[in-house]
Amino acid sequence: MGSLTSDRNASEATSLGHIQDVAVIGAGISGVVSAAHLIRAGLNVTVFERTGAIGGVWDYEPQSDRDPPFPNVRPPDPNWNEVEKEGLTADEVALLHAPPNPCYAGLKNNIPTPVMRSSLLRWPEGSEDFVDQKVVHHYIEDIARIRNVYEKVLFYTRVESVSKPDGDDKWTVRTSTFSRTTSGHTLNKKSWKFDSVVVASGHYHVPFVPDVSGLATWKQRFPDRVTHSKRYRTPVPFSNKTILLIGAGVSALDIARETAPLGAKIIQSRRESKYDVLASRLPEGSLRVGMVKDFVLDETAKDVTSNSLGSDKAIPGKVVVEDGTVLDGIDHVIVATGYITSYPFLGGLQQPSIPWEDADDKVLITSDGYITHNLHKDIFYIPDPSLVFIGVSHLVSTFSLFDFQAQVATKVLAGQARLPSKSVMREEHRERKAKFQPGDRFHSMYAAEDAYIEKVLDWVNGDLAKAGLDPLPGLDEEWHAKYKLLKEKLQNPETAADTFGKT
Repeated sequence: MGSLTSDRNASEATSLGHIQDVAVIGAGISGVVSAAHLIRAGLNVTVFERTGAIGGVWDYEPQSDRDPPFPNVRPPDPNWNEVEKEGLTADEVALLHAPPNPCYAGLKNNIPTPVMRSSLLRWPEGSEDFVDQKVVHHYIEDIARIRNVYEKVLFYTRVESVSKPDGDDKWTVRTSTFSRTTSGHTLNKKSWKFDSVVVASGHYHVPFVPDVSGLATWKQRFPDRVTHSKRYRTPVPFSNKTILLIGAGVSALDIARETAPLGAKIIQSRRESKYDVLASRLPEGSLRVGMVKDFVLDETAKDVTSNSLGSDKAIPGKVVVEDGTVLDGIDHVIVATGYITSYPFLGGLQQPSIPWEDADDKVLITSDGYITHNLHKDIFYIPDPSLVFIGVSHLVSTFSLFDFQAQVATKVLAGQARLPSKSVMREEHRERKAKFQPGDRFHSMYAAEDAYIEKVLDWVNGDLAKAGLDPLPGLDEEWHAKYKLLKEKLQNPETAADTFGKT
């Protein structure tokens, strides 16, 4: 990517100039609410969605994605030409062009609906605190329908490049649109120009697979027995099996709680972390162990593969835990270790070979695959704030916070609120990094998003007041009341796990 806007008039507030045409990448909750607020502000919006549906990770597809490489620890280089290999069927190209999301049939929200909602639409009267993915999916679709977002969405269209060449005042967006034909399929390439780009593509595309000794060998020999949780769809294949779950997040908990009633024996391996608060929610009889150190194959079964291993037979080998504990009789290994943050369409702003500590003042993604660098308030790309990110923040009320961030972005892009000078934004970002400690999650707002919202409101509403405009209301009283209760639970180790109730 070429050099971006220079830091002229560093002591003054940052003005974006005239913004009219805006691209939104993704039609999940972040993209839908971003588009809706931008449309309401009178901006021209085009939404690019690589699948055929609104809803993002809440859109359930029975077919799962391919497994990633084992291991998979850094943001990968994009391979856009993979879909152009000779001999691929239309179905194969469709899968490569828009890999399925990680949504499983039993997925539910893990924070209460009163705290997880958009300002654009209330949940249906009588909605329970925890609902299944169909209800959540319909909710997102309803927002898109009521707020006229559908007509702005280009489906089956993936963004392959976002750049701003030297001397250009507009972003160039290059896309590929998949279409089925009577004879197969077509891929239509197109180039667009926009004043601003909103990245709302989510976190859950590139699985993280840790580099554990022997894991790759187990995966190679028994590919159907060793998978990432992104491929999980229903508990039925795991009935009466012994499952080694690696990871202590919500996906691991959900898989354990869905498979245990079908007779599965659960062994959970995880690293110690202050974010590991879900132990009390595991099914009765589950075994928790430390992090796996080594996967060892039984040398007497060196010729055994998935094809020759009977469905009633365990993987021939043992698993050694860091404290020396030895596990055997494992039927399935499910790696539920999360995802790598990746924006493959941003070209040189993604530098997977650079340690996060060495990030300069332009790079967005480094080798850690988690931190999105050089963002102001987790929203605005500091070198050129017309590049906007919605949904970067972690451990938050998701729909509510992302809707709020979309409103803030809209006020700035519409010219109603101004950003601080770039020098001020850079200094704030440096100070934030200086406070970052190993083991922390840089974008986490765990039990702290109310303070974030208040601080951002002070800035935005100060500008709106100077312009004689109505203030941004922020989150309403009901949200604050419910969030206060949620926060009290999150801050108490004995009740933190209860907030994840019915997942």
